[in-house]
Amino acid sequence: MNAQYRVFFEMQREAFAADIDLEHIMQTPALQSVSERVHYAMSIGAIALVTGEIGSGKSTALRYVTGMLHPSEYRSLYFVATTGPISELYRQLLHALGASMAGVSKAIMVQRIRNELLELVQNKRLKVVLVIDEASLLRLEVFAELHTLTQFEKDSKPYLPIVLAGQANLADSLMYRSSLPLASRIVARSHLEGVSRAQMHEYLLHHLAICGVTHDIFENAAVTAIHQGSGGLFRKANHLARGAIIVAAKNKSRTVTAEHVRTASTEIF
Repeated sequence: MNAQYRVFFEMQREAFAADIDLEHIMQTPALQSVSERVHYAMSIGAIALVTGEIGSGKSTALRYVTGMLHPSEYRSLYFVATTGPISELYRQLLHALGASMAGVSKAIMVQRIRNELLELVQNKRLKVVLVIDEASLLRLEVFAELHTLTQFEKDSKPYLPIVLAGQANLADSLMYRSSLPLASRIVARSHLEGVSRAQMHEYLLHHLAICGVTHDIFENAAVTAIHQGSGGLFRKANHLARGAIIVAAKNKSRTVTAEHVRTASTEIF
């Protein structure tokens, strides 16, 4: 099915795919805002908070920001959070550092993490940033202890800036008293929301261009239907737009209509 619609619309690759190259990620004002705030937090060794609805582009923004860091100067430690205890987070971090240590105490893991970070910062002269995606899944006990990883030389050396990304309830978790030592280190906050119809149209055209399509195949009513059906959120818009294109190709229609979008919407949540 995918090959058929690509041939019909003369597309060079799959439409509205998530795995586009960094240089093809659309430079929206929201993306620039996230990038500026994350870089500011990194520059002073603090914490940046990125929140947003499901499918609003949080992970894409993180991929863009970390992907643009030059590997000769930066080392980004990225992982997706779980609902496990703090020891599980330590194991994830050790694995990201290439120093997995299963079955040992928290104290030993923390010391090993500190040693590995000092090796990167002091000996290899790298700037390190810890990025935790889906951080809204973390337990409160994790928020209560996480800040201790950032404390070097009596909290005088900001060696480990952190980026926390997750749904809006992440901010609620940081309001608990036990989370305040961590929350007090946040210096920059970004919240991603659904885009406007005009921005959605620009987004659709941007992705068509990535596929090698130089003209607009979406009728105005189709753009409106995608915008309304997705709530302005990119992930759902991708599914709707790609599905509508497939329906249009199946019907031998050179333009995508609102009816094609409606048909596509019956296949997704």
